[in-house]
Amino acid sequence: MELEEHAYDVVVIGAGGAGLRAAIAAHEAGARTAVVCKSLLGKAHTVMAEGGIAAAMGNLYPEDNWRVHFRDTMRGGKMLNHWRMAQLHAQEAPDRVRELEDWGALFDRTDAGLISQRDFGGHRYARLAHVGDRTGLELIRTLQQRTVALGIDVFMECTVTRLLTDDVGIVGAFGYWRESGRFVAWQAPSVVLATGGIGKAYKVTSNSWEYTGDGHSLALQAGASLVNMEFVQFHPTGMVWPPSVRGLLVTESVRGDGGILKNSAGNRFMFDYIPDFFRKETAETEEEADRWYTDKKNNRRPPELLPRDEVARAINSEVKAGRGTDHGGVWLDIASRRSPEYIRKRLPSMYHQFKELADVDITKEAMEIGPTCHYVMGGVEVEPDSQAAKVTGLFAAGEVAGGMHGSNRLGGNSLSDLLVFGRRAGVAAAENARNRAGRVRLADDALTSAARAALAPFEREGGENPYTVQHDLQQTMHDLVGIIRTEAEMKGALERIAELKERVANLSVDGHRQYNPGWHLALDLPHMLLVSECIARAALERQESRGGHTRDDFPTADPEWGKTNLICSRGPGGDVGVRRQPLPQMPSDLAEIFEETA
Repeated sequence: MELEEHAYDVVVIGAGGAGLRAAIAAHEAGARTAVVCKSLLGKAHTVMAEGGIAAAMGNLYPEDNWRVHFRDTMRGGKMLNHWRMAQLHAQEAPDRVRELEDWGALFDRTDAGLISQRDFGGHRYARLAHVGDRTGLELIRTLQQRTVALGIDVFMECTVTRLLTDDVGIVGAFGYWRESGRFVAWQAPSVVLATGGIGKAYKVTSNSWEYTGDGHSLALQAGASLVNMEFVQFHPTGMVWPPSVRGLLVTESVRGDGGILKNSAGNRFMFDYIPDFFRKETAETEEEADRWYTDKKNNRRPPELLPRDEVARAINSEVKAGRGTDHGGVWLDIASRRSPEYIRKRLPSMYHQFKELADVDITKEAMEIGPTCHYVMGGVEVEPDSQAAKVTGLFAAGEVAGGMHGSNRLGGNSLSDLLVFGRRAGVAAAENARNRAGRVRLADDALTSAARAALAPFEREGGENPYTVQHDLQQTMHDLVGIIRTEAEMKGALERIAELKERVANLSVDGHRQYNPGWHLALDLPHMLLVSECIARAALERQESRGGHTRDDFPTADPEWGKTNLICSRGPGGDVGVRRQPLPQMPSDLAEIFEETA
């Protein structure tokens, strides 16, 4: 077997915000570090995060602080967040933003010259540091520049298919070059997963092609566990027309800067969907909501800025009630609220996106939008301070890690999550590598097994087409494990997934190993199926509605379920099991925050 081998202290899988920040931290801690990414450096899905980085810097509202940010994050996640992760995130986010600025990030400024901060749903104060509506792009540009300047090795257009372990823990990873199909292995005592999400398991998604759930699956197969996989966030505003861009994200900044939601009758419907949990701080009349934009300190927030799960469910309800647009969405209108100059300055990417892709001038017309699969709150179960998984030497940060966001992520918290926990994962991975230096090696039989599994689709003739199986999986998840769920539908989904497993075992691809998209998909499909099964089983088990998980047959939140996490693990035979685990107990000094900010 022809195999290219490398040895490092830390291998980071994924070159988005979490992966690059982890690599920088590991390198600065003295570890020989490599980054492996599916696409070109700088093309990670983080570039699509448009609105901003949530951090309680107090640049617009001096009364903002980490305690208020912590409270907002916990309440947005319906109190199912791991309290320690939410605490660390709120406390450290401002320093991570200032660090980016020190490294060259060019943030928008206030009149006083401070980093500007904008409003987003679920945040009490305007706290999103931003660069127009291209914040993710600037974040990646800055981290990429620093990664290159530090001389960190980057393996671009390279896919990891298996994590390698021994009796103690991680010893490395196995993968292939996407262009040539040649195999490559990395010997390393520490691996950081920063692979992002699972959106390509769904038919309508804002996620890029890389988001196949491979990090979740790799961790599960290596012996780690996943937490709360039932919580999938459907961003309320994705493009619904034309079909070629259905699901493409429309940033929450549109609503943060004054955009309102209307149904097909022209009614501003969000006033009908304010939950009791948020009623005290949400405007209940149009006059009160409109006044908020000019007098933000003394007025309640518009209902368009409720947390994403609330807005997505409201839009879904309007469409189901027959009050949607011709293409199955609703209208998002900023043209009647802001001047063309304001829109083009504050939302340049949105203006360009709709103009070029949908022939819609958002300075003159409303946008046709609807919910799109956007983010998974569930992920690898990690120790909050170090991001260490249950397998020695394995770490996870960013969207692939679970616990931080509870049952629903607030907008803007993803980018600060990447920075805070990417850094922590990198530091801890370097420390683990020092402790296990010289104790890991790659076993020949493990490498041979990984290569044999990767080549299997070429050795079958007349098998299933990978694209057909992917289409059927996406349709299954869209129809049966989508934004509104029922027991019967999820049981049906699990039956279909079982059938799809048999079909995946019979996949065949034509051609050769040189850049072969069909082969790449054939290797991604087992990951997507495993993650889809975890989502469906956990969603079936959780008999309540909370955050990104809505059960039509259990429409309210249950206090007992509010104390419970669901843990997915893989048995010896490969079967997915789900067990209940008590939520970590919050210390009394943090619990007091909810009283002082009531």
